[in-house]
Formats: sequence, C-alpha cells, structure tokens
Amino acid sequence: MNLESGLAYLSAALGGILALGAAIRAGRAIDRWAFVLGMTVLTVEAVCSGLMGGSPSPNGMYQWQMLRLTAAAFLPGVWLLFSLTFARGNARDFLREWRFVFLFVTLLPIGAVVFFRPGLIVATQQIDSLTHLIYRLGGAGMVLFLIQLITAVLVLMNLERTFRAAVGTVRWRIKFMLLGVGMLFLVQLYTASQALLFRGIDSNLDVLNSGTLIVACLLILRSLFRAGHFGLDVYPSHSVLQGSLTILLVGVYLLIVGVFAKVVAYLGGDSSFALKTLVVLLLMVLLAVLLQSDRVRLHLRRLISRHFQRPLYDYRTVWAKFTEGTASRVEPMEFSRAVVKLLAEIFQALSVTLWQVDEQREELTLAASSSLSGAKASAIKPSAIEAAAIIQQLRAHPEPMEVEKVTADWAMAVRRCHPGEFHEGGGRVCVPIVTGGEVLAVIMLGDRVSGADFTVQDLDLLKSIGEHVASGLLNVRLSQRLLQAREHEAFQTMAAFFVHDLKNAASTLNLMLQNLPDHFDDPAFREDALRGVGKSVAHINHLISRLSQLRHELKIAPVKCDLNELVAKTVAGFEPEADFKIVQDPGTLAAVLLDREQMAKVLTNLILNAREARSGPGSLRLSTRQAGSWVVLTAADDGSGMSPEFLTRSLFRPFQTTKKSGLGIGMFQSKMIVEAHGGRITVESTAGHGTTFRVFLPIGPT
Repeated sequence: MNLESGLAYLSAALGGILALGAAIRAGRAIDRWAFVLGMTVLTVEAVCSGLMGGSPSPNGMYQWQMLRLTAAAFLPGVWLLFSLTFARGNARDFLREWRFVFLFVTLLPIGAVVFFRPGLIVATQQIDSLTHLIYRLGGAGMVLFLIQLITAVLVLMNLERTFRAAVGTVRWRIKFMLLGVGMLFLVQLYTASQALLFRGIDSNLDVLNSGTLIVACLLILRSLFRAGHFGLDVYPSHSVLQGSLTILLVGVYLLIVGVFAKVVAYLGGDSSFALKTLVVLLLMVLLAVLLQSDRVRLHLRRLISRHFQRPLYDYRTVWAKFTEGTASRVEPMEFSRAVVKLLAEIFQALSVTLWQVDEQREELTLAASSSLSGAKASAIKPSAIEAAAIIQQLRAHPEPMEVEKVTADWAMAVRRCHPGEFHEGGGRVCVPIVTGGEVLAVIMLGDRVSGADFTVQDLDLLKSIGEHVASGLLNVRLSQRLLQAREHEAFQTMAAFFVHDLKNAASTLNLMLQNLPDHFDDPAFREDALRGVGKSVAHINHLISRLSQLRHELKIAPVKCDLNELVAKTVAGFEPEADFKIVQDPGTLAAVLLDREQMAKVLTNLILNAREARSGPGSLRLSTRQAGSWVVLTAADDGSGMSPEFLTRSLFRPFQTTKKSGLGIGMFQSKMIVEAHGGRITVESTAGHGTTFRVFLPIGPT
C-alpha cells in the first residue's frame, strides 16, 4: 500500500466514524441527516481514491476515477442543504427561499453522470509515473466541476453567514464545525477551479483531498466534544451577497488565478503553478481567519490603546454602531437579539443574556442570549420570589455591578440564571435596564475573551449603553401596543366587510336552495346541488358566527363556577375520534368567576387546535391545578408544534395560522377572552414535539 492509498483509507475511516456517530444521534433533525449523508459521500469518494491509488493498471484507475466522480455528483445538494440548516432557528425560511437553487445543484450533476457518463472523462494522459495521471474532462465533467465550484461558493457563503449571526458561546460551540466543513469546501473550490482551468483532473491532488478530509474530520470531532453543536437557534439575515467576505475572497482569488494562468501560458508553462495558486488561496484564508478572530482583534485593540495612547473604545464608533444596529428593530425579540449581539462584539464577551421583566412585573423571562437555549433558560430562571427580590434591588441600585463577590440571595439567583462556560472567563456583570424608576430588563455579561475582567471604563460604557437600551426597549413596547391597537381596529373593519359579504353569499345560496325543487326531477343534479349548497351554507354561517363576535368590544358576564365541570362539559360536546384521545386530569380547585360561554370558546379553540395540528394519531391532556391566587388550566398536545418565529410574531395575532384550513382567529379570540377575565395565557412549543398552553385565571373572592 502506497502513501496515497493509506491517506485515502485513513480519511475514509474517519469520515465513516463521523457519519455513523452522527446517524446514531440524528433523530429527525434535517441538518444532522444532511451531515450524515455528506460524510457518507465523502467516505465513498475517499475509498474510491484509495482503490484507485492501489490499482496496478491505468484502466483500473480509470474505472475507480469514474466511480469517484459518480459519488461526487451527490455532494453539492447534500452539503448545500447542510449549510442552509445547520444551527439555524429559521432554517425552514431559507429552505423555502433556496428551493430552486437546491434542486438545480442537486439534479444537474446527478443528471450529468447518469445520462452523459461517457462525457465525464474523454482521455487519460500519463505524466511521469503510473500514479501521476491527468484525466481529460469532457462536457459532462466540466459541468460537474462547474456545479462543484458554484456550490463551494454557496456553502462557504452560508457558513460565513451562520458564523456572523452567531455570538458568544454559540459561536464558540459551532466554530470548529464550520471551520472543518469550510476547509473541505475551500479545497474543493481550489480543485474545481484547477479542473476547469486545465480541463482535467490531476491525480496528484488526491493526496490533498485525503489530507484535507483527515484534518476536517479532526476539527469536526473537536466540535462534537463541545455541547450544543446541533440544535442551536441562530437567525442569520436573508440578504444573500451584502457584506459577504466569501464573495470578496473568491472573486479576488479567481481573478488572481485567471491572470496567473494567462501569464504562465504566455511564458510557456510552469509545473508548480497549481501549488502556487494553492498558496495564494491559503494565505487569503489565513488573513480572513485572523480578521474574524475575537482574540486577535481584542489584543490588537489593547496594543493600540497601550502604545499609541488611544482609549480602549472609540465611543463615537461604538455609539453609531449601537444606534444603527437597534434603530430599525421594532419587534421586542429582534431588538433583544440585536442588543445581545452588539454587546458581545463590543465587550468581547462570549456569554451575554437579556432577561426581560414581564408587564405584570411577576417574573423574568429570557428575551435573547448568546449562550442559553430556551429549554435551559426555563430550567434555571428565577422563581417569582427571587425575581421580585432582583427587581427590587436593581430599582434601588440602577448601576452596572459585578456580582461575583456579592453574597446576598438576589445575587446568587442572578449568578444561577447566567452560568459561566469557562473557569477563567473573568467576572460576571449585571446591567439593570431602568427608566423612570421602572425595571424593564436585566443584562448579564460574562466569559470574556482571554478571561479579562471588566474595568471601570467598561462599566461606564455599560451604564451609558444600559440607558440607551432602556429607552429603546420602552419605545419598542410602546410601538408594539400602538401596532396592536391599529391591527385590532383594522381587523374590526375587515370583519365588518367580511361579514357583510358572507351574509350576501349565504342569502344567495339560501335562495338557490328554495328554487332547487324546480329541478328535482334530475336526481344527479339534485344530489350534488343539495350536498354542495348545504355544506357551503353551513361553512359560511360558521364564519359569520365567529367573525361577528370580534366586531365589538368583548364583554363578559362572570359567575362563580367550577372550572373542572366546565372542562368536562366542553369535552363531552366533541364527538370521539378513533385516532385522537382527550385525557382529563382535574385537580382540586377553588371557585372561579367565569363567563361560562366565553371560557367554553377558549376550551373549544384549544381542543380544535390540538386535533387539527396533528399529522397522525394524537392526544391532548387537559389538566387543572391551583397555584397561589391562580387557577391554571394546562392543555398539552403531542402534535406538530410551532416554530419560535411563529410563536413570537404571529400566534396571538388575527389571520395568522399554521393550519391549511384555519382562519387564524381562534387564539386571538382566546387571548382576548382570558385577558378580559383578568388572566393571561402562555405557550411553550417545539416544532415536531407538541405544544403546551397554560391559561392562568384569578381566583375570585369567596
């Protein structure tokens, strides 16, 4: 076995191990299965390269080369799918936007090797030994490498976008995965450009491919040891080319290579030209990596500050950057994410978390974080008593403070809700977001690059930024209330017109039903007309009844009643279905002041949502319990769930729905009814894993 074959077999073994390990833990995640398929194809390629290097005849090497190219045709689509979905909370949006590009890069190379297989390689040229061959490409081969070149650029561009959108510990977790996959496609960019430039495949480049796969596998293994490399919620921008470093580097590289190729051809050829172009590519990549390194940029800023008498922060630049990054954010979630990302970049802090105080001032909820997932935040969030103590302390002392050495109970709760990732990450700082004596949010920073502590200069800047965030967050809240008021007004107007039109349609259909006996002699017409018209009238009247309730201000007539009895009566009104089970788990409850008719509508909406959200057999668990001065109704289903984007932006807004036949007014109506009772409704949902609604109702006077 020669060196080339040994490296190929080693890379195949590492790739196979990674593919197998990822497949065992893949579950239903698209990015994991794309990774499994991508590593499997690379493993097959490496095996073919090893067998090709060990073949004793040029014909045998040719056959293995053809098989390797056949396997390579499956790479573009699989890895583009991975780059569009890895660690992205809005992956479905990107898949929808890129569906035609995905189909193009998937089907075209496969079609080239299936239907034009003889056109992949048209000739073989031996250079100086049996192992050094040049395979001349035909039309199908040129198409295959052109698609590989385009896909390499698209994959690198998407990986760059994911890396830029990630901040803090999320970036730290995914960095080596992106670096490993990025290295694979940087080398593919190089080999594809060489193949297109010289219309041939140099077998000597197989060693480069094998070595790259080995290094990439080691980097990806390093990433797998960092928890959370899959299933993260990064939300990259949808802009395709704007500010892309990948596009700039690829353009400059291809320009340099093209000019060099013309010069070399004019001078009569250079046997080391391929190696020189590789050196150019590696130098450009090294420069890009250094420019993106948080540690390098931090040391550079400190060097300039120490030796050139410049402040550590350029306050005008920081303020302009912060204002520009938050001014256009009108959604609370978007505003919070922008604040967290900017703070992480400005202070070189890997862990930044923004906890927002809810409008009832009862608890702290996670708004955005560079290190915590939603599930982890729910497990470590402060209790109601702890949240009240934290808010009281921050209201009295609205200054940024280091909480590491404070032993009070409130400080221990603050430290618990912002766990450190590194033992030497510096101290943690708490920044109160206060305006007019009202605590709106709390920002926690920690895990600074190189373990640097926060200085007085840092705390002063954090205080100014905290005041800016407070005014921005207050403006966002006021804008949301104004927007909701306008939406409600527009919805009332829309409902009035909608009801008017539907009433006219219902009157027309009723008239048709009255005239139908004139055509009763035609049995087929009679049967179809009666069925169609009857269903239309029933459906239209149903829409009218639901929309009419939203035209006027909701008024309730509460009476003392038993919530468990109301739940049982509402469930009994539904006809049982074989593949949908409703489980009731009533607890011991105090009497509650409710409008029975209106609350029955809330229960009906919850049951209908659970029944219509499933794609197969499913169940709904309705449970009740008493928590302090509240009665809590929980509706937990095992349906298809909802995305974080839909939960944040659309769930409780009119005409927003994930169901094909839904109107999008059920949960809007339910929220109005619950709030009219002085309660609130919360939701927890994970796409593909079900949804849990909780309705909190105040216990009336006994």
